[in-house]
Amino acid sequence: SDAYHSCARYEDPTAEMERKGWLGADLVFDIDVDHIPTPCNKVHDEWTCCGCGFSGKGITPEKCPICGGEKFEESTWLCQECMDTAKNETIKLLEVLKEDFGFSDGDMHIYFSGHRGYHVHVESEVVQSLDAISRKEIVDYICGIGFDTDSQSLIWGKTGKSSNWHARITREIRELILNANEEDLEEQVGLKKKIATALLKSRDRFLKSLEGRAEPWKAVKGVGLETWKKIFAYCAQKGFVKIDTVVTADVHRLVRMANTLHGKTGFKKTELSMAGIDNFDPFKDAVALRKGEVTVLVHNAPQFRLCDEIFGPYKNVKVELPTAAAVLLICKGKAEVQK
Repeated sequence: SDAYHSCARYEDPTAEMERKGWLGADLVFDIDVDHIPTPCNKVHDEWTCCGCGFSGKGITPEKCPICGGEKFEESTWLCQECMDTAKNETIKLLEVLKEDFGFSDGDMHIYFSGHRGYHVHVESEVVQSLDAISRKEIVDYICGIGFDTDSQSLIWGKTGKSSNWHARITREIRELILNANEEDLEEQVGLKKKIATALLKSRDRFLKSLEGRAEPWKAVKGVGLETWKKIFAYCAQKGFVKIDTVVTADVHRLVRMANTLHGKTGFKKTELSMAGIDNFDPFKDAVALRKGEVTVLVHNAPQFRLCDEIFGPYKNVKVELPTAAAVLLICKGKAEVQK
């Protein structure tokens, strides 16, 4: 079974909730690809409405589009793209916590959750007494909730040097223009083909306008204010951090204990150093069950990697696997033990 502890501290932890005597709580962030749209979750994540049986792929909706039901059966998987997305969001979060809130490396603890994401615990004394409303304010800032991209795009040149968010959005814009092709600008940003072509033909001039803090929407002929607003809004959303907003605002939150196994994978919740997150490999560094083999009947599983081995794909096949691989498939409901 899964093991948890409270992020809060109480005068009497064994008492009923209303009598515990809340003393404070760590500030906890949960980044999970369950809440982040990625191209891969439309491939390997599925949901089925418990009410009407309607099913779909990708992120589970809040309500069934057919019957309005709110209960679903879910089947998720974890791949390299999922894990890279979660790690990148975590790195973005750490940057904001350090640069904008002033937390030091020593104030923060980083963990791989054991499934499809990461946890960041801020244990500084300054956050302990924050109530749920104050924590929600922090959430809003980090997620960009209430950030008016239309008005902010117009004052970009005036505040770019003093605003951390404007600096991050500028970085996202630069990366987009440097690396995008016409199809990216059309499908992801929503630009018309003619405008995307003009922008890419004059990308050097556009990028130079970003350096000079000029009005970028005047840098390229045919690329006006509305195009700039679309680019700015798209890159702002790319820059904002995708966290589970409910977790951070909860002053009584239960969180998974470090060094315990996650029931959906058999992977270990693993603490990382600030310097070690870039090279952390959850498919290797969080594997706990490294001895023995288990024979399983695999119903349907995609190809996957654990440590330095590649397994699958499998479909209705009996196979002997290393314990960690077998447990992952069993936890995901894709296999069962065979005697």
